[in-house]
Amino acid sequence: MEKMEKTEKEAREEILSLVADYARKYKRQDAAFQRGDRIPYASRVYDEREMVNLVDSALEFWLTAGRYTKRFEKEFGDYLGVKHVSLVNSGSSANLLAFMALTSPLLKERRVKRGDEVITVAAGFPTTVNPILQYGAVPVFLDVGIPSCNIDTSLLESALTEKTKAVMLAHTLGNPFDLKTVKDFCERHGLWLVEDNCDALGSRYKMDGEYLFTGSIGDIGTSSFYPPHHMTMGEGGAVYTSDPLLHRILRSLRDWGRDCWCDPGRDNSCGHRFDGQYGELPRGYDHKYVYSHLGYNLKATDLQAAVGCAQLEKFPSFARRRRENFTFLKKLLQDGGAERSLIFPEASENADPSWFGFLMTAKEGTDRGRLVRYIEGKGIQTRMLFAGNLIRHPCFDELRSKGEGYRIVGELTNTDRIMRDSFWVGLYPGMTEEKLSYMAEMILEGLG
Repeated sequence: MEKMEKTEKEAREEILSLVADYARKYKRQDAAFQRGDRIPYASRVYDEREMVNLVDSALEFWLTAGRYTKRFEKEFGDYLGVKHVSLVNSGSSANLLAFMALTSPLLKERRVKRGDEVITVAAGFPTTVNPILQYGAVPVFLDVGIPSCNIDTSLLESALTEKTKAVMLAHTLGNPFDLKTVKDFCERHGLWLVEDNCDALGSRYKMDGEYLFTGSIGDIGTSSFYPPHHMTMGEGGAVYTSDPLLHRILRSLRDWGRDCWCDPGRDNSCGHRFDGQYGELPRGYDHKYVYSHLGYNLKATDLQAAVGCAQLEKFPSFARRRRENFTFLKKLLQDGGAERSLIFPEASENADPSWFGFLMTAKEGTDRGRLVRYIEGKGIQTRMLFAGNLIRHPCFDELRSKGEGYRIVGELTNTDRIMRDSFWVGLYPGMTEEKLSYMAEMILEGLG
């Protein structure tokens, strides 16, 4: 009897079953730790579900945004408590879109124009600040506190001028900045608030007696899904808001600047594709090719979204594990007397951080460079607090020499100290107690 050929559905199920078996057999992440093994500051944590989703998406060969993208945007928004999510190709692109949305003519008198000022900090990652400079607005840098390494909110009022239009800040290594004070300041003066949430996904902050996720409290929030972050798609990011007008602007800017809101591969969702009047175009010009903003193409692929959907299912356990790792490592270091030499991180008031890393600042008499070299030599990967002080970097040489393009309020004393004396080690969910214990032992040994 002739053998029946498999249906496409049966063939797909067989392939996905083999992928799951392959992942379980060859991609296990539970190898026993041996002293001296390299301990990265971050790494991907995944299992067969991510690989099955990835191949499932690949078999469709849709590639651009599709069903997994829709699912991820919906489920991610539900998790954070925001109404609108746009998946993008990186956290840096998310920050670019978040800022550029504030320059849209649709915002009328609240629009950020060239020469307007945006309050931020220099102690952080460059792409929180770069879009401000690239557009021609003026970042106004305030100092930060230690140990929070977040903005010193006592300087906000002194930074305010008639040109101030927005505040754009990151939550440092998962530790929320003083959102209540910053949000009150923004509301009092009619300023936009952008939360760079790339290092703080899963962190919570108590507002009016209720814990809310960071990224959902300002006007716009951003996330990164680069491998070291709280969850990953390889590359990828998201920008989100509960404001429908900001969402419309963000989508337009992400999708070439077009006025049309049809999904990729879809036409005429509005039913008025050929009967509108836009700008000085002829009436009835194809709405699919009408551009209301000077935009970009910053979309992610459906393959990335497929991985993200599996990661999001695990995410609450990822955030919980980061908190547990922070508590475990801090106790080991405290019990070993490391606080005589190092300033340890502390959660901000009203905050419940989903820690990205364990940040330490060397006290007087402790040589950060010597300590970092020692523990790196023992296989423990370290990182600085990103730029340390961004305006000290070569990318600022021209602006610094001309004394233009940015403004500093007060002195960046703690920012410079972080640049000289701070470093951090990882807390990612793949860390085991054996790894954390070894890390603490080597830090204490390096201080000895």
